[in-house]
Amino acid sequence: MNFLVDYNLDGYAPVFLGILAKNGWLDLLPINFVTFREVGLSMDSNDRILWCFAESNQMIILTANRNMKGKDSLEQVIREENTLASLPVVTISDIKRLDEFNYRERCVDCMIEIVLNLENYKGVGRLFIP
Repeated sequence: MNFLVDYNLDGYAPVFLGILAKNGWLDLLPINFVTFREVGLSMDSNDRILWCFAESNQMIILTANRNMKGKDSLEQVIREENTLASLPVVTISDIKRLDEFNYRERCVDCMIEIVLNLENYKGVGRLFIP
């Protein structure tokens, strides 16, 4: 499963990957963290473009700051476009706490839970972790 990492979490993608590797998950699950830059998305891409890109490429959006302001906000797009087959948008609840080892571990545990049980999470819209 590919997670499309919002620009505000770019620096944490290698950290999440390291936790997954350390705990042996990468031997069991194909999980990748892909940045906007790697897929050719601009940092200022609006949320509608981001969501449509992720859905068409079967990627789970991993973010910490998308909001509900405007017709192209992530929350508005989810309300308009989400279907029972749509992948969830995973939102880190408190980006400031990502500096805490235990919080990062809990976030990764939640991501694993989502990947392992993806069918149960399709169509839910947004998931806040941990």
